[in-house]
Amino acid sequence: MLFSRFKTHLPTPDEALEGRPERPFAVPDRHTVLGNPLLGPYPDGLEIADFGLGCFWGAERKFWQAKGVWTTLVGYQGGHTPHPTYEEVCSGHTGHTEAVRVVYDPAVIPYTALLKLFWESHDPTQGFRQGNDAGTQYRSAIYTHSPAQQQAAEASRDAYRTVLQNSGYADITTEILPADGTRPFYPAEGYHQQYLDKNPAGYCGIGGTGVSCPVGVAPAGD
Repeated sequence: MLFSRFKTHLPTPDEALEGRPERPFAVPDRHTVLGNPLLGPYPDGLEIADFGLGCFWGAERKFWQAKGVWTTLVGYQGGHTPHPTYEEVCSGHTGHTEAVRVVYDPAVIPYTALLKLFWESHDPTQGFRQGNDAGTQYRSAIYTHSPAQQQAAEASRDAYRTVLQNSGYADITTEILPADGTRPFYPAEGYHQQYLDKNPAGYCGIGGTGVSCPVGVAPAGD
């Protein structure tokens, strides 16, 4: 019963698993498609964006295919448990969602273009689920790294909300919060990184609404 309840209820810090002080597994050095470091160091001038849009296997591929993206990695974000494992996140007892970290060149692909890709690659109206994947770890989320990102994300949400509602969809449930010290990004296990490159026929639960997201509704910079 506890397991079931936490699939549709975000735990409080007191309810969450205790976690650990260090990551209990290794993360590969380089991206299997782009060839660049996963954990850095990243070249000067690149910026970071964090998104949650359902199962991170298919979500990551959406972003690594975009021109101007330097590297991507998947992980866990927005919860309470330090350095969680995949099994712990899937239990619902950590409060994290499956996330994709995107390291990109804003001179090639602006943050607003990443936002458009984010909104159109999933259904942001479904709450604690994405398609057939149910649970708090599949919730839609944007974790921002600057006030400009926060402003752009909120503006894009407001614009897309109108378009979706005019198309018969419910309200957007995406959480948009700063990726500050209370919402660190914890990289996932090595076998999750670039999963669909290693397993081309693997499961991909990503699917959008088919409703185009307007662009140019927010500052183009980060």
